[in-house]
Amino acid sequence: MAVEMATAAGANIITHLHKNNHSPSFTSIPSVSLPCPNRRSITTSRRLNSSTSSSFPTLTQNQTSCGQSLLSPNTNNNSSKQERVFFLDVNPLCYKGSTPSLQSFAHWISLFFSQVCHQSPVIAVLDGDGANEFRRVLLPSYKAHRRKFTKQLSTTKRYSRIAERDSRHVITEVLQKCNVPVIKVEGYEADDVVATLVQKVLQKGFRVVIGSPDKDFKQLISEEVQIVMPMPEFGRWSFYTLKHYLAQYDCDPSSDLSLRCIMGDEVDGVPGIQHLAPGFGRKTALKLLKKHGSLENLLNAAAVRTVGKPYAQDALTNHADYLRKNYEVLSLRRDVDVQLEEKWLLERDSSNDTAVLSNFIKSLEDTRKC
Repeated sequence: MAVEMATAAGANIITHLHKNNHSPSFTSIPSVSLPCPNRRSITTSRRLNSSTSSSFPTLTQNQTSCGQSLLSPNTNNNSSKQERVFFLDVNPLCYKGSTPSLQSFAHWISLFFSQVCHQSPVIAVLDGDGANEFRRVLLPSYKAHRRKFTKQLSTTKRYSRIAERDSRHVITEVLQKCNVPVIKVEGYEADDVVATLVQKVLQKGFRVVIGSPDKDFKQLISEEVQIVMPMPEFGRWSFYTLKHYLAQYDCDPSSDLSLRCIMGDEVDGVPGIQHLAPGFGRKTALKLLKKHGSLENLLNAAAVRTVGKPYAQDALTNHADYLRKNYEVLSLRRDVDVQLEEKWLLERDSSNDTAVLSNFIKSLEDTRKC
């Protein structure tokens, strides 16, 4: 693929993908499983230039010895002027529907770099080995229908040559060559790692944008935290903010997790309360949560007084433990043992994007022809 200007990389790459009918869609969001030697180990890499070692130089004030800027957040209260740090939830981007697809990854990562984050810092996060285990102990149906990305990919004939190189490393290598640190913590899902690091980034005065189609991240939305979602029907990423959430749900994001515990999450295999209390729907749940604020407050109130109609009252008193288990399964953890490194807040050097992504897509095309 002949691309002469870095700024045109995304457009040319996406044109190439569309010509080959590689526009992905998301009907479900399985996970990617990637290796990690131990819970504390974190894979990170940035290649500043060909003559620079993979480790970063010591930061002095707001600039590195290679000329890259360490972003200084605006400390005033005008969030529109604060610098942004992007988190990239890699796992769901590697699927087209429920089918593993490296073309899907190439498509969305190209658009993400060229149209969304540009030179802003990007931190990519992957599921660690055994990421779902502690939630499956609580609820065996949790993501039980999903298979590991690499196992499915290795059985697909057209990807056999890439599978030999191990697709897990291919994805990581592409991101690293584009100067994106890749983080994975054994025993934790990417969602939990992102939720933990988001807190640390916010404490440094930055705004946060999470790149993911996963609705779990809606529980993190605030004035300082946005989501940018891949929209297959429009062929682009789309920002989802606090205003969008309020318009969609007419409910504070702090109640989002509580609402999902009551309604369930079909994609993640978490059943709601409707099969136990058929009349307990979204309208009832929203009404009660608006009044009580959270699931725990609602359950505590229902234990000592009447909070709603008989069917709702019975459901809340008879199935309180069931709802609390859903809460534990669906809530994002903020206690993962991962530290935020200052070098991850550097402006991203995007000079490699064009060559790296073009070569990656060409390798996919060559594999398909074999």
